[in-house]
Amino acid sequence: MPKSSKKQIDEDDKKLLKILQTNSGDNIDKIAKKCGFSRQKLWRIKKRMEKDKTIWGYHAVADDEKLGLRRYIMLLKRSAQPLGDAANNMSDLTMHKKGEEIGVNIICSRYLHGKYDWMFVFTAEDIKHAKKFSEILTRGYQHVIREIVIMEDIFSVKECGMVNPEIKKLREFF
Repeated sequence: MPKSSKKQIDEDDKKLLKILQTNSGDNIDKIAKKCGFSRQKLWRIKKRMEKDKTIWGYHAVADDEKLGLRRYIMLLKRSAQPLGDAANNMSDLTMHKKGEEIGVNIICSRYLHGKYDWMFVFTAEDIKHAKKFSEILTRGYQHVIREIVIMEDIFSVKECGMVNPEIKKLREFF
C-alpha cells in the first residue's frame, strides 16, 4: 500500500484539527468517525501533531460570567527605544507572572504587526484589577511602552471555534 501524498497528509491534518478545535473532549472513536478515519489513523496523526507541536494542548471554553470574572483585551504600542531586558521578560513570561500575582489570568498573549505591537486577552475580577495590571506593566516597562489601551470584552459570540451556547443573550446589548 503506497504512503499518502504530502497533499493528502496536509488535508488529513487540517480535517483533524478542525474537529479537535470544536470537539477535543469527544472520545477518539467519535472524533475518528467525524473525520472519516480509522481509530488507528486518527491516533497516529494526533500523536505526530502533538509531538511536532502543531497541537500545543487542549482546553475547556468556560463562561467567565459564571466564574465571577470579566474578560479584557489590552493592546500595547512600544516606543522606539531598544527592548533590552524587556525582550527577555516577554519571552520568559515575566509579565504573565506579574499578572497572576494580582489575580489576572492571561488567556492569550500575542506579538503583533500593525498599529499595536502586543496583545493580551485576560480575565480579572473587575476593571480595577485590569488597570492595576496596566500600571504594573507601565511602571516595569516604561522605557519601552508608549501606549496601552484596555477594552472590556462584553460578549463572546464565538470562542475557540465554539459558538456561545447563550448566543440569544447578545440581543440584550442592542
